[in-house]
Amino acid sequence: MKLLLTDAVTIAYQNDIALDVFEQFGNVTSYESISRDELLKIVKDYDVILTNKVVIDREVIEKAVNLKYIGLFATGYNNIDIEYAKEKGIAVCNAGSYSTSAVAQQVFAYILSQYSAVEKYNQLVQKGGWITSPTFSMLCCPTDELYGKTLGIIGFGSIGKRVAEIAKAFEMNVLCYTRTAKQADGISFVSFDELLSKSDIVSPHCPLNEQSKHLFNDETFSKMKDGAYFINTARGGVVDEIALLKALKSGKLSGAAIDVLDTEPMKADCVLLGAPNLIITPHTAWAPLATRQRLLDIVVDNLKCFINGKKQNRIV
Repeated sequence: MKLLLTDAVTIAYQNDIALDVFEQFGNVTSYESISRDELLKIVKDYDVILTNKVVIDREVIEKAVNLKYIGLFATGYNNIDIEYAKEKGIAVCNAGSYSTSAVAQQVFAYILSQYSAVEKYNQLVQKGGWITSPTFSMLCCPTDELYGKTLGIIGFGSIGKRVAEIAKAFEMNVLCYTRTAKQADGISFVSFDELLSKSDIVSPHCPLNEQSKHLFNDETFSKMKDGAYFINTARGGVVDEIALLKALKSGKLSGAAIDVLDTEPMKADCVLLGAPNLIITPHTAWAPLATRQRLLDIVVDNLKCFINGKKQNRIV
């Protein structure tokens, strides 16, 4: 087989993961980050495309006359024209729940940063603030306990479930909103509006689709508790960025933390750059070394299953 790896730089940071594992399946052409023009030029030659975020739309699929399989280094698949792939008989497999632990960990890194103010206090000490303190304990940054706080989770897939488990370990109250009825010990499943009005922290863990596009907008933020904290590690398109900026500037939200944007990489004129009380990380929640190795193992295994006539993590 001929395999095309479109954006290796997103998987292996400074070659810390061995991508030559795909050579067992055939001849591999690997690009650090292929341009669309180059992709359209060469895609006709390949049986397999392995990709993370490169768009494989109708135009690409039409030119990929030999294509039989698309393997995603991701859980989300909004960069693939799934319906047209299905029409053409092309198998598409994603990577399931490889990043569950890492993303849940990052959610709580944001939460602990907000409520424990560790970095703020460290900066104060490093600048000599404790040296001049009149008392042994320099209490100048507000902190709070997670105990008794209410965390609202939108979506109850593998990441939402893990976030809920961690929240319960902190003895937090957990509310959840899903489109389909669910039950789980220690979690209250409520309407979207009730979740917004009662949650101290709101964290969506849902895919980006027509229903979730700009789910968090002016109206949504207005329904949240005054001083609530907002987190987004899902997809940038779930949030109307101008609405988030207004909610931060007005003080409606006490703060927010996001790992994703509508347009990535960030543009120089992104409205959220420099926004008050906002932490932005560059889409890294999924990316610890152990997590990326797990991702690679799943993608390899998916392809083995496809070759052997078995279905694993098949989208179509």
